[in-house]
Amino acid sequence: MEEKSNTLKYKHLGIYTQNENVVYMRKDCHVCISEGFEALTRIRVSNFKTSIVASLNVITSEVLLPGEIGLSQASAKKLGVSVNDTLRVSHLEPLDSLSYVRAKIYNQRLDYNAYEAIITDIIEGDYSNIHLSAFITACAGDRMDTDEISDLTKTMIASGKRLNWNKEIVVDKHCIGGLPGNRTTPIVVAIVAAHGLTMPKTSSRAITSPAGTADTMEVLTNVTLSAGEIKEVVEKEGGCLVWGGTTQLSPADDILIKVEKALDIDSEGQLIASVLSKKAAAGSTHVVIDIPVGETAKVRSTEMAEKLKEHMETVGKAVGLHVKVVLTEGTQPVGRGIGPNLEAIDVLGVLKNEKNAPQDLKERALMLAGTLLELSGKVEEQKGQEIAKHVLESGQAYKKFEAICTAQGRFSKTFVAPYQFEMHAPKCGTIRKINNRKIAKLAKLSGAPQSSTAGILMNARLGEEIEKGQLLYTLHAESNGELNYALEYYENHDDIIVID
Repeated sequence: MEEKSNTLKYKHLGIYTQNENVVYMRKDCHVCISEGFEALTRIRVSNFKTSIVASLNVITSEVLLPGEIGLSQASAKKLGVSVNDTLRVSHLEPLDSLSYVRAKIYNQRLDYNAYEAIITDIIEGDYSNIHLSAFITACAGDRMDTDEISDLTKTMIASGKRLNWNKEIVVDKHCIGGLPGNRTTPIVVAIVAAHGLTMPKTSSRAITSPAGTADTMEVLTNVTLSAGEIKEVVEKEGGCLVWGGTTQLSPADDILIKVEKALDIDSEGQLIASVLSKKAAAGSTHVVIDIPVGETAKVRSTEMAEKLKEHMETVGKAVGLHVKVVLTEGTQPVGRGIGPNLEAIDVLGVLKNEKNAPQDLKERALMLAGTLLELSGKVEEQKGQEIAKHVLESGQAYKKFEAICTAQGRFSKTFVAPYQFEMHAPKCGTIRKINNRKIAKLAKLSGAPQSSTAGILMNARLGEEIEKGQLLYTLHAESNGELNYALEYYENHDDIIVID
């Protein structure tokens, strides 16, 4: 009798809430009244096989009938429910790990067990976005020492699957981000794999940028592969370029990143734990980290970059990784394309050794590939970049890239957006500043990365002397509406490119 009083029939509402578990009940629902549930109460929902924790949203319309309950798409998927299934709701038992979050809010030091409890509850879905926000904010602002960052990294590694390639050396690279168009990874993977090293690259989709490596690679090949398919590709070609979202490597990281994006917060400690937990879980042994430094990059000062470098290398050692951090110039976009298709065109141009390929992208990729070759110990010091250049310019890298794409299911051509608008210099002078953040914002407003051909094609470089009316960049969009949306932003910001 008690179970029946707490049960409701499931109705599909088709509401998308990203990762947040949300349950919908009528205000006059007998369960709401009996249990004293109010809006935003955290409750447990069960289908008698499994259960989730969700935040309650209260409905006052006829969207739900008496005796019905709705779920967000994320919640319905986790429970595996069908229309008219019976669901049971109950109060949520107290979460002990929240006491550790509260301790961190008051700047107390946490140990491995505390972080393990927090990460376990996060993966279980027991934390609302409010709880996640509190945890992320409590860790921000240089409030974690290296031991804490190491403990958090270790718990995040242990929380998911861990790939094993049965090889002594498995290499990887990662860029902290903040530079539009900085698509070096596909070039580095092609060079390193062509040289004979193993580089299983799992990449993210865009978080705050107009394209992530996975978005760009999806233009050219399949990136959503199972763990078994990834293993087949790597065993055959020595490398892969896939989206990491299907592999369940450090799954807590995927949850935290979505909230960090909404908060626009990059906690140093969680940034390090995020990057290194993914690399260790992917089975990497040697990792090069690229930190672009610039006024409008993610890392804005050399002092901050040096501190991040020291912590990265210290934590890397603590979790069994050989980590080398490289500080690079981050004052302007890299290459010409910003957006999935346009960046793919740049990547292919470099790999094919085309005369008009962006040289800054080529040189940056060669430097990173050379550093990775040297870090592996398979190439002697000071010889890495020379060897990387030979592999690229001999055509071996492009041949390997094509083989990797084919092994992943296809090797497709690129396309150009149907709507374009040219931006010209309003006066003559010297280009003194290119705002990375605003260029990225403009590219996103034009539709990137969801519209794969959308973005920006750059024609301007820092320090360049230009004439009035000279082409600075071209906006690309897949619809007139998206193009106009981006143009409205452009018209309200005159400091995207500064000319003196």
